[in-house]
Amino acid sequence: MEKQILKTKGRMDYDDKYDILLFKAAGRSYNISTEIDNFVIDRDHENYVTGIQIFDAAEFFHLPKKALLKIPRWELKTTVNEGRLELRLMFKVKAKQKVMEKNLILSHTFSKPIPDSELVCEVG
Repeated sequence: MEKQILKTKGRMDYDDKYDILLFKAAGRSYNISTEIDNFVIDRDHENYVTGIQIFDAAEFFHLPKKALLKIPRWELKTTVNEGRLELRLMFKVKAKQKVMEKNLILSHTFSKPIPDSELVCEVG
């Protein structure tokens, strides 16, 4: 099967009450979620990775919750090869009167096969 490559606009949301940060491909609904530590990886009905939820995000990124309410610039890249996911997230926020860049790299092997794919979402 040929690798699906999806380049699309993204959507981000932050629930400050529960401290959950979400980055996802716009227009793609999730069907299956996989928990990995403080993260949930969302996949669509075709089993392609479409986004990530980050729990306890303010603590994880060492940022005030207020800074996570508006993230004007970010990029999410996911690659799946032979069931192994590599996820890279980069975003910039303004906190403490300066612009800060945050990066997350996550690697995970799925127990059940999922399609090889690549997703690139960005805003800003």
